[in-house]
Amino acid sequence: MTQTLDMSRSKASPVGEEQPRRFVFLLLPEFSQISFACALEALRMANGFDGRKHFDWHVLSSDGTPVAASSGLAQIVDGDLTELDRQDTLIICGGDNIATHSTPQVLNWIRRETRRGVRVGSVASATYTLALAGLLTGKQATVHWDFHNAMAESFPSIDLLERVFAIDGQHFTCAGGAASMDLMLYLIERDHGRELANHVAEKMVYSAPRSPHHNQRLSLQLRAGKRSSKLTEAVEIMNANIEAPLTPSEVATAVDLSSRQLERLFRKHLGTTPKTHYTGLRLRKARDLMFQTDMKLSEICFACGFNSQTHFSKAYRASFGVSPSRDDGRFEPATLRVRSRTITMA
Repeated sequence: MTQTLDMSRSKASPVGEEQPRRFVFLLLPEFSQISFACALEALRMANGFDGRKHFDWHVLSSDGTPVAASSGLAQIVDGDLTELDRQDTLIICGGDNIATHSTPQVLNWIRRETRRGVRVGSVASATYTLALAGLLTGKQATVHWDFHNAMAESFPSIDLLERVFAIDGQHFTCAGGAASMDLMLYLIERDHGRELANHVAEKMVYSAPRSPHHNQRLSLQLRAGKRSSKLTEAVEIMNANIEAPLTPSEVATAVDLSSRQLERLFRKHLGTTPKTHYTGLRLRKARDLMFQTDMKLSEICFACGFNSQTHFSKAYRASFGVSPSRDDGRFEPATLRVRSRTITMA
C-alpha cells in the first residue's frame, strides 16, 4: 500500500510573508503550451492579492535557448539546467515525443535536484520523465489519459491513476491541459489558504476547480447522455479485465443482470452489443500500445487478451480498416514512444 504524505490543506503551514515561493518550469521540446500556460497564469494572477507578491517563477530549457512547444511557437527561457534553491518547486513540462526529449542530461539533473530536496512534479506526458528518472516507483501518479496504457505497461511498479492530478510525498503529477489549473489552485490553497485560491479561480473564470479525486474523462453517463449505473459498472469491469477478458455472461453476472438484460442495456444506450464494445476497448488499448511503446506484436496480443496474432490482426483490420503491420498511425495523437519493460536507467 502506498504511503502518502499528508498534504491536507487544513494542516498546511503557510509560506513566510516576506519570501515568495518560487516555481521553476523546465520546458522539454514539444511541450504542451496549454499545460504550461495554465500553471503559470495561476501564479501570475495570485500576485497582487492583499498587496503581496506570493509567487515568483523561472523558466528553463535544457540548453538555455528558446524551446518550441508542440504548436511550433517558441518560448523564451531564463536559463539552462542550473542548480536550484532547495525551497524551489520544479515542474517538468512535457508534450509530444517525450521519450526522445527525456535525455540522460535532463534525467541526471532532475535526480540531482531531487536529492538536494527540491520538490519535483510534472504536467502532461512528463510523468514519463519522472518515472524514467526513478522518482515514482511505488508511488501514486497520473498522466494524460492518452498515454495511460503505455505508462501502465512500461512502469508496472507505479500506482497509475486516471485522475486530474496526484500528489504522493514530495512528488506530484498532473494530466496537463486544464488540469494544470486544478493542480496549481490546490497548491495555492495548501500554501496560502482558500481565499487566495478562490481569488485566482475567479480571475481565471474557472468556477469549478477539481480535486485530486476527480477523473480526467467524462463519465460514461455524461458521454452517452444517459444514466445507468449498471451500464457504467459493466464497462468498468470490462476495462479492469483487458488482459484476461470475461465472457458477456460473466460480465452480466457481475452486475447482477441476465445476459439478455445486459444486451438490451448496451443496445439502448451505446447502440452496440457487450461483446463488440468489449472488443473495441481491447483493440483501442492495443493500438495505444502499438504507437506508444516498443512492445512486440505478440506481447500486445497477450496484454489485450487475444489468443493469437491471427485473431488479433483480423479483429484489428475489421475495426480500423488496416492490419496492425500496415497501420502508419497517421491519425494517432501525440506519441509517447516509451521503451517497454527493458528500460535502462540513464
